[in-house]
Amino acid sequence: MFEQSKSFNKLVGLSALLIAGSAAFFSVFGLSKLFAGAQFAVIIMAGSLEFGKLVAASFLYRYWDKINVAHRTYMTIATIILILITSAGIFGFLSNAYQGATVGFEKESTALIYKEDRLEQLQEDKIFLKEELEAAVDELPDNYRTAKRKLREEYQPKINDINTDIINLKSEIGDLKIALVETGVEVGPAIYLARVFDTDVDTVVKFFIFILIFVFDPMAVIFVISYNVTLLDREGGNVGIGTTEKQKSGWPVYGEKSKKEKVDTPIVVDEETGEEKELPPPKVTKKPVFQQSHGITKKVTKSP
Repeated sequence: MFEQSKSFNKLVGLSALLIAGSAAFFSVFGLSKLFAGAQFAVIIMAGSLEFGKLVAASFLYRYWDKINVAHRTYMTIATIILILITSAGIFGFLSNAYQGATVGFEKESTALIYKEDRLEQLQEDKIFLKEELEAAVDELPDNYRTAKRKLREEYQPKINDINTDIINLKSEIGDLKIALVETGVEVGPAIYLARVFDTDVDTVVKFFIFILIFVFDPMAVIFVISYNVTLLDREGGNVGIGTTEKQKSGWPVYGEKSKKEKVDTPIVVDEETGEEKELPPPKVTKKPVFQQSHGITKKVTKSP
């Protein structure tokens, strides 16, 4: 459908621009976070390298057979290394974004665990005080009512303080659980996948980041090369590696004749060998022409 459209090369070019631009953005800002001490300088350097990488891929495709082996080898290795650097920058950007989204979640989870442990400890302290009070009261005789009342008055404020702390902690735990639900929405899919595959969230996120970087920048370079293919094909020339512009546009190369200058030579098949042979060009013979002037006939030779 699209390949039959006259604007198909524009679609390929737009795809190359979007993917390469996105990969460059993630890579440049990922590397700038890695070298935060010289952030602006790193952005300029990484942006220049990203642009040069795409131009190098196009250059290698168009002039592969026109450059020497050393030039070709160095540019190929440099392009591959730049793809790896871009992938590392994308990994840094995405991992930093993931950590930024999960910092609040992890902080609230840690606070929740601490408060739940504190609540459990307070409940145990309350039970211990009650048991201690009952044991002290049981040791006194039944007629020691005043002593028993004093014991209860001594222990009751401690129990009341623990009850107050328990109520406050339960309220804080409830707020933290609500906040965790709201924060967990951002990383909810990762949490769900971690539960499905019975692993931790970090492993799931790391796996998806690696999938993205293995596809992202290589796809950008391939689309740039594909755009060159569509351009050369649209010009009506050979789209193979090493085809020059003069050969594609029909301009004559030094030592060759243009299409208009070429003479069609008839080809015949040898009946004995079955091979095709070109017939030699026909010989030009001069035909005699007779002219008559003043009653005298003259023979004039004229080329046909």
